[in-house]
Amino acid sequence: MTGLLLTQNSGFIIGPVAKLLGFIMEGIFWVLDKVGIPNIGLAIILFTIVIYLLMLPLTIKQQKFTKFSAKMNPELQAIQKKYQGKNDNDSMMKMQAETKEIYAKYGVNPTGSCLQLLIQMPILFALYRVIYAIPAYVAKVKEAFFPLVDSLIAKTGSSDFMQTLTSAAAFKKQFGNDAYVAGTTEYVQNTYIDVLNRASNADWTALAEKYPELGSEITATLDQLDVYNNFLGLNIGYSPWDTIKMEWIADERNWLLIIGAVAIPLLSALTQWLNVKLSPSQANTNNASPEENPMMASMKTMNTMMPLMSAFFCFTLPAGMGLYWIAGAVVRMIQMVAINKYFDSVDLDAVIAKNTEKYREKMKKQGMLVEGINERAKNATRNVQPKAPVKTAEQKQEEMKKATEYYNKTNKNAKAGSLAAKANMVKQYNEKNNK
Repeated sequence: MTGLLLTQNSGFIIGPVAKLLGFIMEGIFWVLDKVGIPNIGLAIILFTIVIYLLMLPLTIKQQKFTKFSAKMNPELQAIQKKYQGKNDNDSMMKMQAETKEIYAKYGVNPTGSCLQLLIQMPILFALYRVIYAIPAYVAKVKEAFFPLVDSLIAKTGSSDFMQTLTSAAAFKKQFGNDAYVAGTTEYVQNTYIDVLNRASNADWTALAEKYPELGSEITATLDQLDVYNNFLGLNIGYSPWDTIKMEWIADERNWLLIIGAVAIPLLSALTQWLNVKLSPSQANTNNASPEENPMMASMKTMNTMMPLMSAFFCFTLPAGMGLYWIAGAVVRMIQMVAINKYFDSVDLDAVIAKNTEKYREKMKKQGMLVEGINERAKNATRNVQPKAPVKTAEQKQEEMKKATEYYNKTNKNAKAGSLAAKANMVKQYNEKNNK
């Protein structure tokens, strides 16, 4: 086990993805450093844009599924209503077949949306890890903590003191880790950096008072971090709440910083709300009722809660995370508007006709096309003679009467009613009708 927060993630899935994204972040920061603006806030914005552009194909597929779902839902609900209460095997198979045809007609995969979310989830979690743990993935930022970290490690009792800082509460498990206890240099360094990266002004003040001989190194580290973390006057390493508290207790309050700190969670909530409003599924959720569609009703509740939750988290987490959420929401909105505009310009009837033809060709190749089965049935029965119609009792009596009259005319010498007369009568009648 490595670290919990700022040390690089070692998870089986998240770890490699975070490392890959970390390379992208480090590349962006390297370019910004070369052009003279080594700013973490700007790096986060550019990083967010790059990642969302790379995820654009998945976004388009998910948007297509959501857009077409609004068109498919009435047909799917009609099928569900048609087979409601029918639990026999034949009805269930027919329902599945008809549902499959609807998805095929619109050219979407019923599991497509879930698959895209499953692919995106580790990417989004890894994104969070990289942004929350910048020093672990960007070497230039990590270097800002040296030589201070090495000097602190050399101090007797510094480990115990570091654990008294308020920012150390999130890293208790790291201090008790076997690698830390064994004194593994890199692990101990990372743990110190983890704590210092989240340290408040009060923590830095306590550190300077505890080790006055390290004053120049502490100042140099803070100055360099201020260059990296300063975004429009805000230190994105601090949460908006920490910034407000520090400014509130200061002798001279900077109201612009307080307003900027409050603006981050508010902007996060606003952009999340706009994302929800622009979503193609919003029309469905607005008209949903718990009785008709419990899932849609649940989504409506989540869509209402998400902006509020976003504001709360951005208020308590480092401002860098809030900046990432705002940038991500803006990028998603732009993508959503562009993709919706494209799908709105598409001739849906033409798409349906094209997808239906593809589905028919696929079924035809598999020998499952209904029309083909019907045609084979017709060919198989083409040479079969139709059955003679069943005669009523009246029709049989009438034929017998006509046969008797005909026989009497042609066989006057035969004794009426005799067996021979009846046999001859039937024979002659059949010969007459077969001519």
